[in-house]
Amino acid sequence: MKAEEWPAVGGRRSEGEIAVAGVVREVEAMLARSRHVDDPRAEARDLLAALLDVPRSWPALHAGAALTPEQRDVALRAAGRRAEGAPMQYAVGRADFRHLTLDVDERVLIPRPETELLIDLVLQAEGGRAGGTAVDVGTGSGAIALALACEARYDRVIAVDLSADALAVARGNAVHASRACKAAIEFRQGSLLAPVMGERVRAVVSNPPYIAQGEAVELPASVRDWEPAIALFSGATGMDATVRLVREAAAALESDGLLALEVDARRAALVAECVATDGRYTDVRVRLDLAGRERFVLARRRQHVETA
Repeated sequence: MKAEEWPAVGGRRSEGEIAVAGVVREVEAMLARSRHVDDPRAEARDLLAALLDVPRSWPALHAGAALTPEQRDVALRAAGRRAEGAPMQYAVGRADFRHLTLDVDERVLIPRPETELLIDLVLQAEGGRAGGTAVDVGTGSGAIALALACEARYDRVIAVDLSADALAVARGNAVHASRACKAAIEFRQGSLLAPVMGERVRAVVSNPPYIAQGEAVELPASVRDWEPAIALFSGATGMDATVRLVREAAAALESDGLLALEVDARRAALVAECVATDGRYTDVRVRLDLAGRERFVLARRRQHVETA
């Protein structure tokens, strides 16, 4: 059940309705029995707030507000998934990304705050320039594509993913965000930039898979056991998808077109070297995330040399 389908909350309770405080206690009791939850009380309030699409403080400040039996059932089902170890975003079926609220489930990667900063870097790099096409490679939930369509000034955004399941999620999110989007959005299935080869685009933006297969044991269980492997792992070194993407983007970008990648902080220097040694890029830069880690690599496509 989506949040927008929930009945309004906050009114006087009628027969059969339950106080917010009572539902929070039930959810807390379920979470307290789970080894995956460190703070059951806080998570119970956060879970209910996320389902109701209200501020985190709302359940505490409106403990006597009325919820329907249906709302209680939805909350308890979500609590059951969280108790099993599902990340909170999968348990409630939604995640915030910039000004967007996205539907998410195990078919797509959970959008991260670092990726929100990638959008800022793209907007800064473009400097308000209008027109052209941007491509989001490995769109997943559609977070990058939708943010660009809503906040940048491109004419068109193409969202590409190898997974048909991920594209189904992204298309649903595009419907929800349609009123806020200024650019047309297309969805294409395929590997990296194969679906747009033959076109000239102004920007290629991506958070590609960048974890090495052997690093799986280092990941938190909430990531390793729940998020889609296709969006996480990229060969023995973690660089397979990125190396291919750098090569393919040079063929797709127009002159002075932007390449903007989110990368593994441990491999940012390797990615920057890969871009620089390709020979078709200029102005290669590494940018930091909010924790001071080398997280992003940006570059511009050199001027195309036309042959007779």
